[in-house]
Amino acid sequence: MNNKERRRSLAVTILSLSLLTVMAGAAVAPALDVIRNHFSDANQMFVQMIISMPAIFIVITNMIFSRLCRVFRAKELVLAGLLLYVMGGCAAGLIDNIFVVLIFRALVGVGVGIIMPMSTGLISFYYTRDKQDRLMGYSSAMNQMGGVVATLISGLLATISWRASFLVYLMGVISFVLCFKFMPNEKIGSRDGGKEKGVFKKNYMFVIAAFLSMFIFFVYPSVFAIETAKEGIIPQNFITIIMAGMDLVAFAGGLSFVHIKKHMGKPTRFVAPILFFIGYVVLLVIDGWMGAIVGSFFIGFANGLEIPFIISTASRQVGKAAATTVMPMISMALYLAQFLTPIILSSVSKAIAALAIEHMSYGVAIIAAALFIAYAVEFER
Repeated sequence: MNNKERRRSLAVTILSLSLLTVMAGAAVAPALDVIRNHFSDANQMFVQMIISMPAIFIVITNMIFSRLCRVFRAKELVLAGLLLYVMGGCAAGLIDNIFVVLIFRALVGVGVGIIMPMSTGLISFYYTRDKQDRLMGYSSAMNQMGGVVATLISGLLATISWRASFLVYLMGVISFVLCFKFMPNEKIGSRDGGKEKGVFKKNYMFVIAAFLSMFIFFVYPSVFAIETAKEGIIPQNFITIIMAGMDLVAFAGGLSFVHIKKHMGKPTRFVAPILFFIGYVVLLVIDGWMGAIVGSFFIGFANGLEIPFIISTASRQVGKAAATTVMPMISMALYLAQFLTPIILSSVSKAIAALAIEHMSYGVAIIAAALFIAYAVEFER
């Protein structure tokens, strides 16, 4: 295999990791009702934690990621993360004790906590700047496609059994084989392994941007189905189709990133925040099919575009050390936002319950998007 073929194989290997990350916790969401019925005697909060538990442990693992990189080589870490992802994910379907299930869900979180910063950090480590933007866009597109595929597979498996739905994590076997065969086994990042002082201070703008972006987006999967069903215009099965279509639009957004950045340059930083703002305004003010489809389109495209923009900008600033410094912090911010979004929305709803504001969650997202537009000026630096 010549050098060009090795680089192409490595790119495919790294991108395969991106298929597994974003939907790590929510991959079995379509089966949650079936799982709830099976564990009907358990506290329903614990059943809900089947979805949220991985996110907590992703954040915890990201906090110690740089230390892991000082001890282990890249290939060893990735293979260990994939083993935890596959074994922890599938084993949860074998157990009838809800607490043991949650332990296996925690192992999935640890696995993704390793895989996620690697899936983006290795791009900045192995590829030159002229290749990074394109690969970051592809990585974002793979994130979204992984969400579509995982949701569809899990939903189909759930019709067989709640246990079968956890087999969706076998997707990780493909990445394991590719990483075992093509990934170099070397230390990544600088010798200090990310111990440099002031890392957060130097990169806080990317961390905050990642949190804001994911919070604004995650309002959509948190409330869209509920808010749209309240209108009573769109049947439930079509609501699901619209949401799946949003993921496909996000896939297109990731693929379009490099072209948009090439033609727009620095103003690219405003595109996704503005699209988020427009999308939620449309959902808020236009009822029925038109509002749901058009609003979902803008939100999906913005989500597919913004994450590669944040990651590629951070990679350019930090360089090869990004894999062990800023990438774990960005990953932490993304999953912390996923975990906190429902809590924030619930808290706001309780605080202003007396006002009885219709589609309150969309209003919160609009305010956050407006703040994000203002904050985008930070990327001028």
